[in-house]
Amino acid sequence: METTGIQTLTHFIGGQNVEGQSGRFGDVFNPTTGEVIAKVPLATREETREAIAEAQAAFPAWRDVSVAKRAQVLLNFRNLLTQHLDELLAIICRESGKTIEDAKGEVTRGIESVDLAIGAPHLVKGEYSVNVGGNINAYSAKYPLGVVAAISPFNFPIMVPLAQTSMAVAVGNAVILKASEKVPMTALFISELWKKAGLPDGIWTVINGDKDAVNELLEHKAVKAISFVGSTPVAKYIYETGAKYGKRVTALGGGKNNMVVMPDADLEQVAEAFMGAAYGAASQRCMALSTIMPVGQETAERLVAILKQKVAALKVGSYEEADTDFGPVISAQAKEAMLAAIKKGEEEGVEIVCDGRELPIVNESKGFFIGPTLFDHVKPGMDVYEQEIFGPVRNIVRVETLDEAIQLINEHELGNGVTIFTNDGYASRKFTTEIDVGMVGVNVPIPIPVGYHNFAGFKDSRFGEGHMFGPDQARFFTKTKTVSERWPEAGSQMGSTFAFPSND
Repeated sequence: METTGIQTLTHFIGGQNVEGQSGRFGDVFNPTTGEVIAKVPLATREETREAIAEAQAAFPAWRDVSVAKRAQVLLNFRNLLTQHLDELLAIICRESGKTIEDAKGEVTRGIESVDLAIGAPHLVKGEYSVNVGGNINAYSAKYPLGVVAAISPFNFPIMVPLAQTSMAVAVGNAVILKASEKVPMTALFISELWKKAGLPDGIWTVINGDKDAVNELLEHKAVKAISFVGSTPVAKYIYETGAKYGKRVTALGGGKNNMVVMPDADLEQVAEAFMGAAYGAASQRCMALSTIMPVGQETAERLVAILKQKVAALKVGSYEEADTDFGPVISAQAKEAMLAAIKKGEEEGVEIVCDGRELPIVNESKGFFIGPTLFDHVKPGMDVYEQEIFGPVRNIVRVETLDEAIQLINEHELGNGVTIFTNDGYASRKFTTEIDVGMVGVNVPIPIPVGYHNFAGFKDSRFGEGHMFGPDQARFFTKTKTVSERWPEAGSQMGSTFAFPSND
């Protein structure tokens, strides 16, 4: 795939690059320069139905391939990801604006999901019971669902799609990925790697599009499961619509993630941890820290003084500059949203510790840059407190006690991630026990689980019961069949019984 000039992209259907037929295209930008680098086709419902039909036709043969052979394809794919790392990084940085270091971290985390999927033979093992009653043996076995779909966000062009799809492929499903129309080039590139790895045509599909494609995936009878990652309002829509049409759905939404800082914590270490976790990737992570909660006024005053210096020293720039801490937000609209959020914070009475509007690059570059912004004296009820701000505008919320911090966090409608920094074991245990959030850290700035642990938030950060990472993926993308069997001796008589079966 070329990485220069304006490209006209395709879909990937039936193992081939397929030109769009709708006549509708979306612009793909390089956020660093503001330039259009590609045109992505936006599929019609009919095109999406054709892609589903291709996947449906390919599924039976892949279902019947042994788990060991499927695992070998996954291993081939993993090796290709590492062999083509430099090409992947170039595409990810160009279409998302991420720094090279951040993109490397994303690829590494994505490969963790492939690693777990290579072990799918272990995760799909069934159970067997001998002589449960009347010489009957019982066993359970896991079978793939059929055609499944993943709808992925712009902020992780490779990590989230791999987390959503690797296990689905490994356990025998045919997978359709509706990649974000903002970052479609990475998905198309890994499509080529799946084909080189030996995956049969039709088992991996990329359909590019907007709401038309999404709604067809949600409503089509052949699509058995939907995995979604994105904003909370859209996650709720995906869940409700998919469930209405009888699908298995896991829809992960936004987060308003907090770092609670106890008075005994090393504040220099806290500030260093907060920098990367709050502002990395221009804060466009569902697990980014949006709020830091120092406990006690003395802690707050000391911490704010340290943070002010560190935030002001952050370097915002192009991924091609080695000393860049973070790059642009994804689009001009996202930049405008950040500027509006800062203005709203001013109107609500926050104290601006660092103002991201003041950097020259924000006003002089054609790229979608916004500088790091830090608000102090943010309070519940303010928009900047209640809403997820998907960009480098972060909050300080002062609390007097750990109990107050726990109460505020638990009362918020989002419950994705949270962390506490402390040297007090009792405070840590109290926090991890009482907090109502799906992913919890102790002296860990971003408590995102490794690929072999389950990933999902609570409350309005997740709709449905599935997870994105971890062994729960194998359960989500399979159905369990339970068989009871008896093999009577030749010539024996079983007789009739009208009582409900029991083990007596």
